[in-house]
Amino acid sequence: MKICFISNLYAPWIIGGAEVYVENIARALSAKHEVLIITSEPFNGIKSLKARIEVQDKIKIYRFYPANVYHTYYAKKRTDFIKPIWHMIDLWNPHSYLVIRSILKKEMPDIVHTHNLGGISSSAFYAAKDSGIPVVHTLHDYSFICPRATLIRESSHDICVNPAYPCRIYRKLKKMTTDKADVIISPSGFVLDIFNKAGFFSSSAECIILPLGMDISIKAEKKQKDTFDVLYIGQIAKHKGIDVLIKAINELSAENLRLHIVGVGSYYDDIKKLVDSSRIKFHGFVSVEQKTELFLQADVCIVPSTWFENSPVVVYESFCHGVPVIGSRIGGIPELIRDGYNGLLFEAGNANELANLLQYLMNHPDELKKLSKGALESSKLYNIQEHINKLENIYLSSIARSSK
Repeated sequence: MKICFISNLYAPWIIGGAEVYVENIARALSAKHEVLIITSEPFNGIKSLKARIEVQDKIKIYRFYPANVYHTYYAKKRTDFIKPIWHMIDLWNPHSYLVIRSILKKEMPDIVHTHNLGGISSSAFYAAKDSGIPVVHTLHDYSFICPRATLIRESSHDICVNPAYPCRIYRKLKKMTTDKADVIISPSGFVLDIFNKAGFFSSSAECIILPLGMDISIKAEKKQKDTFDVLYIGQIAKHKGIDVLIKAINELSAENLRLHIVGVGSYYDDIKKLVDSSRIKFHGFVSVEQKTELFLQADVCIVPSTWFENSPVVVYESFCHGVPVIGSRIGGIPELIRDGYNGLLFEAGNANELANLLQYLMNHPDELKKLSKGALESSKLYNIQEHINKLENIYLSSIARSSK
């Protein structure tokens, strides 16, 4: 098969787990199939409006700047005044449509698999369908029903239950421009249910729940140490609950406790104000090798989100390293974490409960060891090769249906 992935971002332009996942499956599929990527890149003069080609490990990558008022990678730095303009253009960007359609006409892949499209535009669906190519789409966030993609109110940071009028208009427009996929894949049942309740996706689209896949071939040994190391990997953002985690750490007095924070984000300055201990270390953005080292050092990983997470990549990564996860009981997180088997769950936003769970694991090393074993066993459920096999079957079924 010739498979085309369309993703708003691709390495080295990485914001979250979606980009990590796309790169992982692209590399895995390239072992048996011809794989190409269509993605965006920041503005670099008029020449960047035209797609340029690079090749990485047999994967052909088309990069271009979708004509708009800014690039999606820098959205957090833009003012609320200019963002509505960006969203209006992004609803159906004619420049993206023309560039993507031109690439598809040239390459003629058998299947198009779309991922996050914010910044590359929903017109990518039309480019594929107008080229006669079946489309599979994976849901990674809520960008089709929420301008911020998180369902979180900017002012209060609460989960949005009743969207404001402009957001309702945005949702209706998005529904009109996204109802083109033949197959919808959601890593979690929770997220798919949110979209179904919002009236998204046509009755002809097949909806499939398929957890992510990860490489479980990690063989490195855990490090011997005297510290109890807690790991957070993710955006430094309010909705990620990083403030909840730091408050929980501040409640604990153990001198051997260490918190390692990996990631960057707009909430960094606010978070630094909460840190009053040398036990907390910020690592910023790290390489794959550095991340592996941190996992091998970690006793437990924390996913303290206060938003409706989909299926966090960091949970899969933790399990692959035999690191149990303490996560918020919210969104799709409980679909991965079996409380008491491969990790522990706590009420989202409850720093005191999180602190108590950490103290419990520090006081009960045998329980931690049991959870670590459960985490490693759980990773077998998400073997990348089995995941790829399922994707191949989805692709082949979509191609067969479209040819009738």
